[in-house]
Amino acid sequence: MYNRAEIIDQNFLTFVKEGRLPPPKNGPGPMLLESGLTPAAAVDLFESQVMSRILDLRARELKNDNQCYYTIGSSGHEGNAVFARVFRVTDMAFLHYRSGAFMAQRAKQRPGSTPLYDALLSFVASSEDPISGGRHKVFGSLPLMVPPQTSTIASHLPKAVGAAVSIQRARDLRLQAEMPYDSVVLCSFGDASANHATAQSAFNTASLVAYQGLPVPIVFICEDNGIGISVPTPENWIATNFMNRPHIQYFHADGLHLFHLHKVARAAEQFARTKRKPVFLHMSTVRLLAHAGSDPEWTYHSMAEIEEAEFNDPLLHSARLLIENGLMSADDILALYQNVKDRVRLVSNYVIQLPKLTNPDDVRASLTACVRPRALPTPPREEQRREVFGKEFEKLTATPQHMAKLINYGLTDILLRFKNTVVFGEDVAKKGGVYNVTDGLFAKFGARRVFNSPLDETSILGTAIGFAQNGFLPIPEIQFLAYVHNAEDQLRGEASTLAFFSRGQFTNPMVVRIAGLAYQKGFGGHFHNDNSLAVFRDLPGVIIAVPSNGADAVRMMRTCVKAAQRDGRVVVFVEPIALYMTKDLHAEGDKEWSFLYPQPDAKDAEIPLGEFGVFDNVSKVGGAHTTREILIITYGNGYYYSRQAEKEVREKLGLGIRIIDLRWIAPINWDSLMREVRAVPRVLIVEECRKTGSLSEALVAGIVERFAAEASEHAPGSRPAVLPKIRVVAADDCFIPLGPAAAAGLPKKKEIMAGILELMRGERGL
Repeated sequence: MYNRAEIIDQNFLTFVKEGRLPPPKNGPGPMLLESGLTPAAAVDLFESQVMSRILDLRARELKNDNQCYYTIGSSGHEGNAVFARVFRVTDMAFLHYRSGAFMAQRAKQRPGSTPLYDALLSFVASSEDPISGGRHKVFGSLPLMVPPQTSTIASHLPKAVGAAVSIQRARDLRLQAEMPYDSVVLCSFGDASANHATAQSAFNTASLVAYQGLPVPIVFICEDNGIGISVPTPENWIATNFMNRPHIQYFHADGLHLFHLHKVARAAEQFARTKRKPVFLHMSTVRLLAHAGSDPEWTYHSMAEIEEAEFNDPLLHSARLLIENGLMSADDILALYQNVKDRVRLVSNYVIQLPKLTNPDDVRASLTACVRPRALPTPPREEQRREVFGKEFEKLTATPQHMAKLINYGLTDILLRFKNTVVFGEDVAKKGGVYNVTDGLFAKFGARRVFNSPLDETSILGTAIGFAQNGFLPIPEIQFLAYVHNAEDQLRGEASTLAFFSRGQFTNPMVVRIAGLAYQKGFGGHFHNDNSLAVFRDLPGVIIAVPSNGADAVRMMRTCVKAAQRDGRVVVFVEPIALYMTKDLHAEGDKEWSFLYPQPDAKDAEIPLGEFGVFDNVSKVGGAHTTREILIITYGNGYYYSRQAEKEVREKLGLGIRIIDLRWIAPINWDSLMREVRAVPRVLIVEECRKTGSLSEALVAGIVERFAAEASEHAPGSRPAVLPKIRVVAADDCFIPLGPAAAAGLPKKKEIMAGILELMRGERGL
């Protein structure tokens, strides 16, 4: 009763043999020739549908034998084979997880493809799976232009919109893109996912961009089976919701009728390709075999409802069409079905013997993999730089500047050298950003490379990912750190996972600039003074940069851009707002936090990943004989205030202090850091973020763990390394208020000095 896979399999054989086939659900529909299909093409589509179905059935059997690890199947959605036939293999496809028939059909456009073998490798999590290497069951293929998706909530829609927008932009800029200039982007998803905020962001952005007259050649394919796991979609909700969306053309197709579906899909494809406008293609279908193998459908559907859906099996509908049109006999259909079943069983019996990932090093190997590195462009000539910088050119080497201006100069050089870079975000164009960091870039490089975005962080990051997958190197700006939380899954679930799930075949290189952290002298409250980086720190493989001054910011950004371009890396570049305009360090007018612009051709033009900055006051205290009594480890604003505290402590107490500016929150160079820690008796960690969930927790744990490991491994008779005294001065676990109390819970000079004195308590008379 409950093994519906066996029942659906047997029903197909019995019903075809007996001629007991379902009538058309919405009338007879178009005839074969009217649909645009040839007899051979119709049979070919049916074969792809059968291939997908048999893979689903075999996955259930393998799961029962503990050989398969994924049973969310495509049964009921086999009509999506039509889309693979209608659209070109060069049309990038961001796919729903029920796209087995699509993959089978698209593979036929690439001679030598092995769709059954590839799918089965993925089902059994074999390390020989050509897309993820056994890391996940995903639909993906580099030759087939299908980036792998793990999304179940339509979080892949925003990047699909970005990819579609990037096509014309690449053409305008004459860039060598991944997609031909007349391509269309496909994006499929379920009816339940259409309600998700991420999906709504994508629809709104596509509509808004099209409203402004810009090309957005995308086809949103909603595969509507009427239910999301156990929650039914209200009848006619999808049609009612999307029929009249502004600047998105709506098409509806019967997903159970191959001929009707093909006719409508052709019309949708032609509209999107020729008009370069968004399309919403609504395919009505059914869901068979429940949501997944672990879903007890009988707990929320009656047996009558389950059997009604099973009789509306798209394979039975396709069989009827083929028989009615004299394309195949019942015996031909049964023979094809059995032939595919035999092939799948033969291949599956082979793949279950293939190796699987077991070693954690092998699992991690693809986190930052990039099998198609991009070459670094030739640096521009001096006369080109002089022309672009204009009257500012002489200031580069003559006038020290604050961080905001130096980042502006750095972006100018990057845009000049890397022709595939684009800078965008809220207010970044003519206004030059809220803090004027992008001031003048719009005038220098034009609207195609420096442009404003909608007020929607999801669409900003999604656009960046989509642009990156079409050959660009996007540098999006998020206006404030707190705003990232509206869209963090675009980094967590999409950008950071792509290389991992594709073995580096697909990457989305990007440098996300974020104005963040605290100390804004009472302005903005907690929403503009977000002092937590925890949301980024647990993203494997993502580079996190936090400069403390303008010169470092420029050098670090160059490193980040090169890592993105050459190695496909995803970078989060956090710019401390409070230090944007800071010019002085100890006294007004000292200009000690103003720096000359680091020239691109200088020996120190870049700061390597993980390399920290060091300030040492020993020579100022008493030369080589002075003991380094404290090591301060910090970053960003913490480094700025530590420098202030160090000066006062040095002048009053003569303490030897070494300060490390980490610069890179990830990766951390632990080998170099531990050499510094071993050389001192005391360590003060100054953490400007909230203590709970902050980097300070990881630093303390990392230091203690390494000392413990060294103690357990030291040679008998030798003296193990002694763990230094450690203290943390961090921000309160509290949101930041407005007004005079804004910095009350943040570490500043006074609090850092108190931390130093606490470490020295009882020594030197303190």
